Amino acid sequence: MNFHVLTLFPEMIRNGMNTSITGRAINAGILSVEAINIRDYAFNKHQKVDDYTYGGGAGMLMQAEPVYLAYEAIAEKAGKRPRVVYLTPQGQVFNQQMARDMAKEEDLVFLCGHYEGIDERVLEEIVTDYVSIGDYVLTGGELPAMVMMDSISRMVPGVLNNQESGETESFAGNLLEYPQYSRPAEWMGKKVPDVLLSGHHANIEKWRREQSILRTLQNRPELLEDAVLSKKEKQYLEQLRRNMAQEDPSSCEK
Repeated sequence: MNFHVLTLFPEMIRNGMNTSITGRAINAGILSVEAINIRDYAFNKHQKVDDYTYGGGAGMLMQAEPVYLAYEAIAEKAGKRPRVVYLTPQGQVFNQQMARDMAKEEDLVFLCGHYEGIDERVLEEIVTDYVSIGDYVLTGGELPAMVMMDSISRMVPGVLNNQESGETESFAGNLLEYPQYSRPAEWMGKKVPDVLLSGHHANIEKWRREQSILRTLQNRPELLEDAVLSKKEKQYLEQLRRNMAQEDPSSCEK
């Protein structure tokens, strides 16, 4: 997987991605992260990439030409026109399924805006995906790009030491992850559930699935609409809903 980040702050990307799991994968040659300074493609001696907006308004706008030339340089080197993700609050909210989908790409470009954004014409020319990481505003697209690259990287074979961990954590199968425990078996009066100490793998797996369903119902019930459940798990879910409705009728309106 080759990530290409179009940015005004390449060091921010390099410093953020060359650590921890992604840094290890980069060193192993599983991932590559190229941070391209858009200023290097400015057509003036001061490497100025922004200007006033037509029609007036507050702030400056990133110009089309430097962004376009920077992307064209990536396309020429890759021998194709890679998918381009523009980080914007106006985009579709990023989720785990999008991470899985994007992890299938060989090359993926992230376009990081600043100031009041980027000239609409170059967005129309090169952007394939408009993506947000939430309903709030940041100073630039670098942090969202790193969030997405971290999430996508986990879906790339070989990045995680334990491949299973990428398949069993939160949002796998549209369920949140079950609670987990480590030593000691008792801490501050709180004990590890007996089933986890039993060594009975089938019972442990059943408990974990049920806990994932319960936690999803309590915290993110909308995810259950597309959750992959067995017949028995669906029955368990319905029982949970009935129990919740009896305890607090307003808590479960399914």
